Amino acid sequence: MTRLGETLRAYQARDPAARSRLEIFLLYPGVHAILYHRVAHFLYRHRVFFLARLVSQWSRCWTGIEIHPGAKIGRRLVIDHGMGIVIGETAEIGDDCLLYHGVTLGGTGKDQGKRHPTLGNNVMVSAGAKVLGPFTVGDNSRIAANAVVLREVPPDATAVGVPARVVRIAGEKVDYTSQVDQIHVTDPVQKELQALSSRLEWLEKLMDQSMEDQNQ
Repeated sequence: MTRLGETLRAYQARDPAARSRLEIFLLYPGVHAILYHRVAHFLYRHRVFFLARLVSQWSRCWTGIEIHPGAKIGRRLVIDHGMGIVIGETAEIGDDCLLYHGVTLGGTGKDQGKRHPTLGNNVMVSAGAKVLGPFTVGDNSRIAANAVVLREVPPDATAVGVPARVVRIAGEKVDYTSQVDQIHVTDPVQKELQALSSRLEWLEKLMDQSMEDQNQ
């Protein structure tokens, strides 16, 4: 009950539309999703996997929020609106975090074991953002709406864009143009085109050399 009370107070503090704790408890799907997850996570830790998934799937149908039973969630998480949120099995969320609708804490399909991100304390992830991979988003960081985060974000940072780049740390602007690899994704199509171009140049030189040899 202590955790429920502090969760309701956190919602009341963060949501100006919230009129009372009773309203939050009865009508806010984010609160319901967290309560269901506590049950599902308890079953998951005790290796009752089928029942754990059954509870989590019921919660998904009821709230529109999908939290894998294995995910670890800290205290006072606030899920605002919540529809379309997906939180993966090995995701970890610290205390006092805020997630908006459409957020994904997911994997890339390339990792084994720890596959999903870890959010530090007091992290805000805005609507539609995707945080993908087994890295850490530092304490007090902010992820902008619709950003796609593929690498670690330092504490007190603000990350925006696709792929996301850090534009502020502790309120100070960051010159990301000099940090090309801050959050960098190689374009496979561009790499293939460059390889084909190099191959074509080599073949042209080979043909020119062959023509010269024939003329001599």
